[in-house]
Amino acid sequence: MPQTSSPLTPLPPWLRPAIGRASEISTVQRIIKQRGIHTICEEGRCPNRGECYANQTATFLLMGPTCTRSCGFCQVDKGYAPMPLDPEEPQKVAESVALLGLRYVVLTSVARDDLPDKGASWFAQTIAAIRDRQPGTQVEVLTPDFWGGDGAAVQQRQRVATVVAAGPACYNHNVETVARLQGPVRRGGRYDRSLAVLQQVKALAPHIPTKSGLMVGHGETEDEIIATLKDLRAVACDRVTIGQYLRPSLDHLPVQRYWTPEEFNRLGAIARDLGFSHVRSGPLVRSSYHAGESP
Repeated sequence: MPQTSSPLTPLPPWLRPAIGRASEISTVQRIIKQRGIHTICEEGRCPNRGECYANQTATFLLMGPTCTRSCGFCQVDKGYAPMPLDPEEPQKVAESVALLGLRYVVLTSVARDDLPDKGASWFAQTIAAIRDRQPGTQVEVLTPDFWGGDGAAVQQRQRVATVVAAGPACYNHNVETVARLQGPVRRGGRYDRSLAVLQQVKALAPHIPTKSGLMVGHGETEDEIIATLKDLRAVACDRVTIGQYLRPSLDHLPVQRYWTPEEFNRLGAIARDLGFSHVRSGPLVRSSYHAGESP
């Protein structure tokens, strides 16, 4: 049976992450701290960061640690003005990738609704810098929806096209939750906009795999999850991750339910039956979990 949550409910035993070797974790932390850059592994306190570092993968958080939106689930800082972009950040990320010998890199970012192109060109610049420094490294992107401004739909397509033109190995954009719960969970995001991003990528570059992710535990039903998976397949999304939402603090949305490993296995099987080529479904799965593995 699924477990429900209260502020005093202990985590179920299956939510205990593997711990990576301390030397690998400290090496990554030292390199990124010295360069004044960020990873979502650290800023989001990802439970898998030790495992990913050991497997020579990491997810860099571009454009600073402060988000211009206020999603109810997210650990990243928000609520005040973000800092100006560091013009050396693309090169610093590329240098870190080379020093760490990373084979597969995920570039994500905070939402930067304050920037004219919402940060799309920054993704492209960082991909180019990594390719110049470390040509053999594959780069996946996990972008925001790039929404905002006059003529928002047209501009969103142009911004997505900017990132696609840089040739990422995979284009990820998360719907995060089911349609009914978008408002409280993704303040500032919209379900149809997210589906549109994935659809636009496929229209521009059918050969680039697209990917999306779901967090469960916000009060969704299994039927709603299946409907979301079908919506993602309807826009030709190739890959999906499904993981358990864990409340970062008492200021964030409470967990409504802990889904069991058996339920995650069933959801993963359903996703594969629907035609996703690459499925990761488990309590500690996150958007970039085992991102570099072949489908």
